[in-house]
Amino acid sequence: MKSLSILGTSSNAGKTWVATAFCAWLRAQGVRVAPFKAQNMSNNAWATLDGGEMARAQAVQAEACGLMPDARMNPILLKPSGPGGSQLVLLGRAQGHQPAAEYYRHIDRLWEIVKTTLDDWRSRCDILVQEGAGSPVELNLMDRDLVNLRPMRHLDGRFLLVGDIDRGGIYAQLAGTWALLPPQDRPRSLGAIVNRFRGDRSLFPHPQAWLAPHAPGLDIAGTLPFRPDLQPEEEDGLAAADEDRGAGASICWIRLPRAANLTDCQPWWGDTGIRTRWVSTPQALADARAIIIPGSKNTLADLRWLRENGLAAAIIAAAKRGIPIVGLCGGFQLLGARLIDPEGVAGDAGDQPGLGLLPHQTVFQREKTVRQVTARCASRRWTAYEIHMGRDEPPAPRPAPNANASPPPPIPGETRNQTDSGKPPPPAPAAPLQTVEDAHGSRPEGLRSGNIIGTYLHGWFEVPETRRLLTAAAGIAEHRPHPVPWAEQRQQIYRQMAAHLESHLNLTAVKRYLDL
Repeated sequence: MKSLSILGTSSNAGKTWVATAFCAWLRAQGVRVAPFKAQNMSNNAWATLDGGEMARAQAVQAEACGLMPDARMNPILLKPSGPGGSQLVLLGRAQGHQPAAEYYRHIDRLWEIVKTTLDDWRSRCDILVQEGAGSPVELNLMDRDLVNLRPMRHLDGRFLLVGDIDRGGIYAQLAGTWALLPPQDRPRSLGAIVNRFRGDRSLFPHPQAWLAPHAPGLDIAGTLPFRPDLQPEEEDGLAAADEDRGAGASICWIRLPRAANLTDCQPWWGDTGIRTRWVSTPQALADARAIIIPGSKNTLADLRWLRENGLAAAIIAAAKRGIPIVGLCGGFQLLGARLIDPEGVAGDAGDQPGLGLLPHQTVFQREKTVRQVTARCASRRWTAYEIHMGRDEPPAPRPAPNANASPPPPIPGETRNQTDSGKPPPPAPAAPLQTVEDAHGSRPEGLRSGNIIGTYLHGWFEVPETRRLLTAAAGIAEHRPHPVPWAEQRQQIYRQMAAHLESHLNLTAVKRYLDL
C-alpha cells in the first residue's frame, strides 16, 4: 500500500476538497483507494451501517472512492460541545465528553489506536489518501500531532502541500511551512498546490520562479482555479459564501452557536426560486417564508441562546402566523415541550421547557442513537441517518397549580411581562411525519403538527419531494427543485473534480510514486 498525504499551510486551505478530488481521480485510475484522517474535529458526522459514527468529510471521501463509509477511515472524532470540551468518538463509538487538557493526556494511547488502524488498511487498499489537519508545523503541537507527519512517517508515505491563494500571502504560506518542516520530511514532498485561484490566471505567471529562492526543493504542481459548482461538502459545515445563496423566497436556517450537520442545507443549493439564508437575529426572520432549525451539539445551551437573543419568541410568533417551522435532529428536540438532561450527557445539564410547538419531550441518557435508515416520502426511498443523544416520550403530566405557592422562576432569557408572542400556540394534534426502515423493521418517525415538522433524520432534504413538501406548505409556487437527488449529484461532482484536478496539475511526480 502507498500513502498520499494532503497537508495544508493552514486550516481551511482546501485540504478536504483536494483529498476528495484525489480519491475520485485515483478511483478513475482503477486502483483500490480509501480515505483516512486520523483525527477530525467536526460536528458534521455520518452514521455507518454498523451503527458507528465518523466525520462526514471522510464519509464523502469514501463515496468518491466508491466505498461504504467506515469508522476506520476516521478513528478519532472530536465533536465540540462548548468552550474547552468535546465529545470523544473512538472508532465510531462515543466515549463521553472531556476537556482538551484531558484529551492530550492520552495522546500515547490514542496514537496506538491510530497506528493499529493504519496497519489494518495495508491489506485493504492500494493507496490510502490521508488528509491532514490545520498545519503540519504548529511548533507547539508537533510532539502530540496525530494527524499530519506521524501517520505519514508510519506508512513511509509522501505528501502534497496545499496553500490557499484566496486568503493572500501564498508565497509566505508555502515558504514558511517549508522552512519549518523538519528537514528529514522534505524529501517526501511531491509538490505544492496553489488552491482556490479566482480571476485571470495570466495575472499569476511563473509561481515556481518566485518561490524557488525561498523554498528550494518545493516544486509547485499547479494552480487550481476555484469552482463553486464543484463543492460536494464543507468539512466544517458552511463556508462564508454559503451563508446566503440563491434568489427568491427566503428559507431561513437558524445559525445556532453549536450547530451540527449544517450540510443538511446543501441539497437546496441546486434549486431555483428560493434563497437560503443562515440567520442569528430575530429581525432577520421578518421575511422568512419557512424556518429551519438544524442539529445542535449542545441542545440545552442553544435553547438558552434562542431565548436570550429573542429568536425563540420570533420563531413562536412566526409559527402563529402559519410560517412552516422544521426542526432537524437537535432542532426537533428544541421544538418539543421539554428537554431534560440531569447529568449533562449531551452538553450542558438542565431541565428546561422547549419551544412548545410539538408535544414531545426529550430525555437525555448516556446511550447514543447512531443508525442508518431507509426513509420514504411519496414514492421516493433514500438513505438517511440519525445521530443523537436523548429519546422522545410524551410529556410528563404536571401537577395542578397551588394558588398559595410562589410563582416558578422565569425561564432564562424571558421576562414576566413578555408579550403573548413569546408563548407557543396551542399545539394542533400531532401525527408521525413518515415511516422509516432499518434492521429492526419499519417504524414511524418524526412528528407533524399543522405547520410544524420535526425529524431526527439527517439527509431528510436530499430528495426533491421533501423540499417540495416544505415549499408547498410555505406557498412558494416559484420553487423548482433540482430533479436529481443530492446523492446522485455528488457522484457527478466527484467525476468533475477528478477531471479538474488532472487538467490543472502536473501529476507526474504523483504518478511516479504511485506506480500509475
